Parts: sequence; structure tokens; C-alpha cells
Amino acid sequence: MATFTTSDGLSLYYTDTGNGLPILCLSGLGRTGADFRYVAPYLDEYRVVTMDYRGRGQSEFDKNWRNYTLAIESRDAVELLDHLGIDKAAILGTSRGGLNAMMLGQMVPDRILGVAFNDVGPEIDPEGIKDIMAYLGVKPSIRTHAEAALILPNLLGGFIGVPASRWMEEAETHFVDDGAGGLNLTYDAHLRDAVANETESPDFWSYFDDLAGKPLCLIHAAGSEILNDKTAQEMRARRPDMIYTNLPDRGHIPFLDEPAAVTALKDWLDLIQ
Repeated sequence: MATFTTSDGLSLYYTDTGNGLPILCLSGLGRTGADFRYVAPYLDEYRVVTMDYRGRGQSEFDKNWRNYTLAIESRDAVELLDHLGIDKAAILGTSRGGLNAMMLGQMVPDRILGVAFNDVGPEIDPEGIKDIMAYLGVKPSIRTHAEAALILPNLLGGFIGVPASRWMEEAETHFVDDGAGGLNLTYDAHLRDAVANETESPDFWSYFDDLAGKPLCLIHAAGSEILNDKTAQEMRARRPDMIYTNLPDRGHIPFLDEPAAVTALKDWLDLIQ
């Protein structure tokens, strides 16, 4: 298992596969680098790097939940790039990962080659935040992965025509056996406290504007409760050159192996090469 140690002493898990242009994949709030396993086969000509944020997946939990912030997660990402000897990288950010990508654009602008946003923008729909807070940090009452696979489509919403096998993969990725006949979260439940404690948000619109000159891509789920149409339209108005695709029959978040998503990502990467 590949890990590196952050400047404040935490051991964080990462993967590093392939060669070519480096792509740093940053996952969503309570998710892990495993989210990118579906798209990875389509990026085999690139160097694909994923990480589990502190407090998620196979990374060490922070004893101080107040450190579960965008600023510290972004710092961890820079330290991973340093650890791997990567000077510059394209960033593929899913949900919260897109916010971290914009943070990186402020922290180390010369090291960011471009950003692809997976169903996220400078504004998060408040209704989507309410939906997330309804389950964030709450130990699941379901007891098996099979049960989880059945409830995930309704829990996430907006998905149509996804095979049961994919939902089983998702269930096995996002829930672990608790050793007592039930399931548990794959992240520190105190992440809920950290999100609830976020009283101020950076001006992400200015951060987005500061990505001027860097190739951008936006993958937008038609059924998203996080990225609404108004925000997506404003992003496109500010960056008419941004590659954009709207995915029907998808909610938050797209899996990224949808044909239109793969095409958009490859078109974006062609601009960076």
C-alpha cells in the first residue's frame, strides 16, 4: 500500500499508475480515490494519481476534526505532488475535489495545467447541502452490501438505467463491514462536524476566474442536486471556451465512464498536451 506522510505527520494513501501527462484526481467529500476506478481504463496513456484525503478511506484519521478543511486538504495534495516529484499536473476534481482544484489554483497556480470539474462549480446548491447533511457522518442502519445497493439509487437520486452490478460495486466501495454484522462508513464520522463548522466560504467565483488561460472542462449531471443549471450557465458564460457536457440519467456524481464524459475529458486533455 502506497502512503506518504504529510507535514503534520499523517499517513495518507495514494495510487500512482501509468506514464505521460500527470492527472491528479481529487474525490468528493466523503468519498475516496476509488471513485476514479471507472474512468482510469480510459486514461491509460496518462499518469493517473489518486489520493484518499485525511480521514477518508485508507488514509489516517486526524485526531483534530477541525483539520478536515479545503485548505488543509489542498495542502496535502501539494505535498503528494512534491512526494512524487510531479512539478505540474492536470486536476480532475469530483464534487469537493473541484473546490480543492480551485484552491490549488490559488496556492500553486504555476503547477496547475488545467481543471476538469465533475458536477461541481463555484456555488453549491443549498438544497444539495441539506441532502448531504441528512446522511453525512451517520452510521448506516443497513446491515449488508446487498441492502446498500438497493437503497443507493434512491439515496443519491437522479440516476436512471444504472445496472444493479454497478450499485453493488458502489456499495462495496462506500461501506465497510463493521465486524459486528453490519456496515460502517469509510470515513471519519467527525467529517460532519467539520462541514457543520464551516461558517465562511472563499469567493470561489474569483478563484474560478483566476483559472483564466488554463483549459477547463465541466461534466454536469442533468439530475444533480449540487450543481444547478444557473451555476453551470454562469461558468460557461465566464469561460465560453470551457469544454462542457450534460449527462442525462445521471445524478450527483457521474461515474465518469459515461461515453460523453470520457469524450469531454479526452478533448480537455488534448488541449493540455
